[in-house]
Amino acid sequence: MRIWKRDCTISIFLILSILFSKSQVITGGVPKRGYPRLSGTWLVADEYVDYLICGQEYHPVYSVDFPAQHITTQMLWEDIVLSKKTSDSLQEILEWTNYGHAIMSDLGLSRRLKPGYKSLFYGPPGTGKTMTAALLGKTTGKPVYKIDLSMTVSKYIGETEKNLAKVFDQAEKHDWILFFDEADSLFGKRTQVNSANDRYGNQEIGYLLQRIEDFSGVVILATNLKENIDEAFTRRFQSMIEFRMPGVAERHQLWKQSFSEKLPLDPDTDLLAVAEKYELSGGVIMNVVRKATLLAVAAQQQSITQRTLEAIIRKELHKEGIILN
Repeated sequence: MRIWKRDCTISIFLILSILFSKSQVITGGVPKRGYPRLSGTWLVADEYVDYLICGQEYHPVYSVDFPAQHITTQMLWEDIVLSKKTSDSLQEILEWTNYGHAIMSDLGLSRRLKPGYKSLFYGPPGTGKTMTAALLGKTTGKPVYKIDLSMTVSKYIGETEKNLAKVFDQAEKHDWILFFDEADSLFGKRTQVNSANDRYGNQEIGYLLQRIEDFSGVVILATNLKENIDEAFTRRFQSMIEFRMPGVAERHQLWKQSFSEKLPLDPDTDLLAVAEKYELSGGVIMNVVRKATLLAVAAQQQSITQRTLEAIIRKELHKEGIILN
């Protein structure tokens, strides 16, 4: 009887270990050579340890081995100013997150359509591409992970694929949104194969492209110039969304809504004139707001003058090599 119970317990453990291993709840279990199967070390995956012990959602640590960083934002949609065309295009991504499963499974289109949704965000720096990706995650309740392409390419053969596989495996399991910034650094015009390094580099691109195509969730690639992306890749996107530099009306709106009510602009400040005079991206405007507010707080001022505002704007433009008379 005892032997039967022991054998039954072992059988149940083996079945559970197989199920948990396939779902990556537990890993390891490889014994030393010549030792029994169950003598190996079994480890519970980090995300389940966090759930069981801390009751918290697990987020992998950003590192060379895991080149993806969880990004969030406290901002709301009304905090960014986008053109109607851009907003309408973003709505399609939101609709896919809500109804994509029904389209693929309930309507049976998974046999004809590629899984997931792929989008290219393109436009100058500071126009809101990263922030928009974070807002999409906030709206849909899906974690957004930004892939650091500079850390993905390893000099050791096989390391790049292994590190990227970790990211994609976790993303599939937890339904993340993946965001590749400066995508043209890896998805730009492909080089001719003149050396082993070129050949291996193209293999890395091919591997990453295949994982993106097979990914069942949302993938967003961002670039400053759409022309830098190889046409072989652009044909695979479900949408290509342009983020333009804000016009006068958009800049005026950004200026009006960005300062604190507790430390406002001087009443005599002509924000429309500032918006007309200085062509700035949303990112630069927020840098100016930060510095102008900090300067006013340090000086114990009750408001921010237009003179201070314009002086900081000129410094920001000077950083970018633009000098105004």
